[in-house]
Amino acid sequence: QVQLIESGGGLVQAGGSLRLSCTASGRAFNSYTNYVMGWFRQAPGKEREFVAAISWSGGMTYYADSVKGRFTISRDNAKNTGYLQMNSLKPEDTAVYYCAVERRFGAPARVSSAYDYWGQGTQVTVSS
Repeated sequence: QVQLIESGGGLVQAGGSLRLSCTASGRAFNSYTNYVMGWFRQAPGKEREFVAAISWSGGMTYYADSVKGRFTISRDNAKNTGYLQMNSLKPEDTAVYYCAVERRFGAPARVSSAYDYWGQGTQVTVSS
């Protein structure tokens, strides 16, 4: 199995910043030689939506238009950890944020159905 543990969520005022972390572990994960990581979010009453994704090497990154220029995805493979730096937060960024991994080479997917394992989610609330 693969476990993903997210942290870093919380309450912040509009214009503020948060950094989410996602650490992967587990017996199955130890055999991974490559995986892509994605971040998704789900607001109350809405469907889960893509936020950002990063390839194994970090050379390819993708962002939803709504967060482009404000959010930055990165990863530290030595620590099996991915990050989502969120700046200039807006009330509409309020949601539960999930990280996910998929074992693959190449470009990361931007659809949730492509990912194999998911974290439990971390709440991000942005007040106006």
